[in-house]
Amino acid sequence: MLYPLIRQALFTLSPEKAHYVAMDLLHTACSAKPVRQMISNSFTLKDSRLKKELFGLTFQNPVGIGAGFDKNALYLDELATLGFGFAEIGTVTPKAQAGNDKPRLFRLPKDKALINRMGFNNDGVDAIAGRLRKRKERLGVSSFIVGGNIGKNKVTANEDAWKDYEICFKELFDCVDYFVVNVSSPNTPGLRELQEKDSLLKILGNLQNINQGKAAPKPLLLKIAPDLTNEQLDDIVSLAFEVKLDGLVATNTTISRANLATPETEVTQIGAGGLSGKPVKERATDVLSYITQQTKGRVPVIASGGIFTGADAKEKFDKGASLVQVWTGFIYEGPSIAKNICSALL
Repeated sequence: MLYPLIRQALFTLSPEKAHYVAMDLLHTACSAKPVRQMISNSFTLKDSRLKKELFGLTFQNPVGIGAGFDKNALYLDELATLGFGFAEIGTVTPKAQAGNDKPRLFRLPKDKALINRMGFNNDGVDAIAGRLRKRKERLGVSSFIVGGNIGKNKVTANEDAWKDYEICFKELFDCVDYFVVNVSSPNTPGLRELQEKDSLLKILGNLQNINQGKAAPKPLLLKIAPDLTNEQLDDIVSLAFEVKLDGLVATNTTISRANLATPETEVTQIGAGGLSGKPVKERATDVLSYITQQTKGRVPVIASGGIFTGADAKEKFDKGASLVQVWTGFIYEGPSIAKNICSALL
């Protein structure tokens, strides 16, 4: 009940600043062991019925935090304390990059939505891998699953994109539990062109060759846009079987601005970027449903897009999702979101 007041205070700050203020405060609180334990007890729902075996991994519960929230693997322990079953870091690129000019993250409260054009701002793969290795040394084996979402640098030409994905894959291989190839962000110029079958085959085929040469290959997934046509989705389904992908993430943000309650002038003023939250829910669910029908459920899907409540999550599971991820829902619903969804699933 307290969160609406906290949210009101945070919403007086710019969205990007509010994100770091909130997470840094949580980080500080969690640095004191008794406080961390108290937070964990308040926000974590431990129940063996929530456990999920997927990709050869054991998820303590099926509710994760999507890529883009903890781009630089700074807050993994804090997210675990809030009761999430897994987190996806990134998108990580080979070289550090500042991303697009600020402001680049915008709230649409009337729609319970966000628009972002971050542009893969991150510390680069070396720094992030180093951070993850230090965490592993500190914790040893952790039950909290960490995915690595990987992308290409803005300056890398599309024909050389496969090299960027290879660099990130190799560097993060020992640091993460699974990989997601991101070719679906609308905020890196030309990136979505890599969703075409030939480009994808080059990237994914190369990664799978490296992967299968390892003693213990890592699960390899692809994140797709909600704006693809059924023909494009068919290509991705056939590619998933051809390359033996372990799964798909459906979906990323949308470039559509249809049916928003926010005045059009305001939306136009914000400009380009990917829209997330409630407005993308229906389309993301349609894509999930289409994929699971086309694959007859043989390719696991992590569902993302417009998940705020237990009912939202249940709808995704009913349509064939294996796991769910939240992001925008966390901003509007607050730190109890994972616990609330887990409660509803039980």
